[in-house]
Amino acid sequence: MRTVLASLAMLAVSACAVGPDFKPPQIPVTDRYLAADLPAGFASGANVPYAWWRIYDCAALNALVDSALHGSPTLAAAQAALRQANEMVRAQRGVLFPTLQASYAPSRERNATGTLAPTLTSGQSLFTLQTAQVSVSYVLDVFGGNRRQIESAQALADGQRYDLEAAYLTLTSNVVATAIQAASLRAQIEANDSVVRGARAGLAILNQQRALGGIAPTAVMAQEAALAAAEAQLPPLRKQLALQSDLLAVLAGHSPGEAPAQTFELAALTLPKDLPVSLPSALVRQRPDVLAAEAQLHYATAQVGVATADLLPQLTLTGTYGGAATGLSTLLAGGNLFWTAGASLSQTLFAGGQLWHHKLAADAALDAAGAQYRVVVLTALQNVADTLNALQFDAQAVAADERAASAAGRSLEATRAALQQGSISYLDQLNAEQTRAQAVANLAQARGSRLADTAALFAALGGGWWNRPDQAQHQ
Repeated sequence: MRTVLASLAMLAVSACAVGPDFKPPQIPVTDRYLAADLPAGFASGANVPYAWWRIYDCAALNALVDSALHGSPTLAAAQAALRQANEMVRAQRGVLFPTLQASYAPSRERNATGTLAPTLTSGQSLFTLQTAQVSVSYVLDVFGGNRRQIESAQALADGQRYDLEAAYLTLTSNVVATAIQAASLRAQIEANDSVVRGARAGLAILNQQRALGGIAPTAVMAQEAALAAAEAQLPPLRKQLALQSDLLAVLAGHSPGEAPAQTFELAALTLPKDLPVSLPSALVRQRPDVLAAEAQLHYATAQVGVATADLLPQLTLTGTYGGAATGLSTLLAGGNLFWTAGASLSQTLFAGGQLWHHKLAADAALDAAGAQYRVVVLTALQNVADTLNALQFDAQAVAADERAASAAGRSLEATRAALQQGSISYLDQLNAEQTRAQAVANLAQARGSRLADTAALFAALGGGWWNRPDQAQHQ
């Protein structure tokens, strides 16, 4: 018997797991995101820093991101989900070990000794039976179905780990983008305030001239319309700024009434000389959503093995050892002991096609996971390409708006000089001031877009989480 059990155990350990073995998908063969070469300002093949938001060199932004990382309930939920997934893996590994159970069952009984043979050798009709036993059962994983289940559970845990990294990336990129948007809105509000002040001053002058009969009422009406149009620009901007403030509070894990103490100005946010751009081959091994899709593909592959093993025979070893007596003191006496040892081999012969169709469904799920992985990879490449294109056009927009603001500034200086010489009216200077203020607002918007698209680039590249010190154990 021992020889048989030992042979079966060796068979269970040495047997191969049925179903396909998972192989990581092939990485993209391309070495570029765009049809053209990257322009100046990008470092192709460079590594992304894990704390990428520090490249803006803004202490207030760094403090806000740190606060969000410590206080976000979204991260807390993702961390708890990862702990749950890891515990499910440990629980699933238990199927590789025998199940050992102990039981104790006392019962008070009375036999019908006048009709049936007595249960006890003493012939007593009334007695208390004490039964204690230990039972062992072990399902031999001959075809690797249990190991495939463990493999699939581990794949889900890996996917949850990458989902957590995606949550980190989403949180930090949202905080940075929101802070940048707030800074851009604040600069636009300041510029539009200047436009409104100039329009009001111009209206006051026109009213004076109208009172003296120097101009027609239509000129005043036109200036009133210009002032109203300028004032109408401010409420939407202030509304957006208030919304960004609420969002920053929530991202940091606070209620909207507890807005962050930090305020952001565009002038306090800088960009490095060269932005890192990792290669496509590195992107698919670093971006969390791509890795999560790969883990899902791994899970689907293991599930094919599970479904295949369900079609094959199941071998189970069982054994019991115990004793039965009318008193605890004699429970383990030689004549009261009992034991059993056995094995069972079961094979489902007919189940309405359930097991076979489960196998076909697992095959289809594997095909779907493979296609979804390719979708995620293509989307990742597109995200990087989109941000690279956006940054190139952002640079052009910033350059054009800088030229416009510079030209408007020179025009304003010339207008002021002409006013001192008496060749133009004060109203002409106000118009020049409004033109410059509008150019400054446009420049603030363009700079904000460029900074925001820089954050989007770091997010598209995966955020550098693999360079975080606590990731060394996973490398």
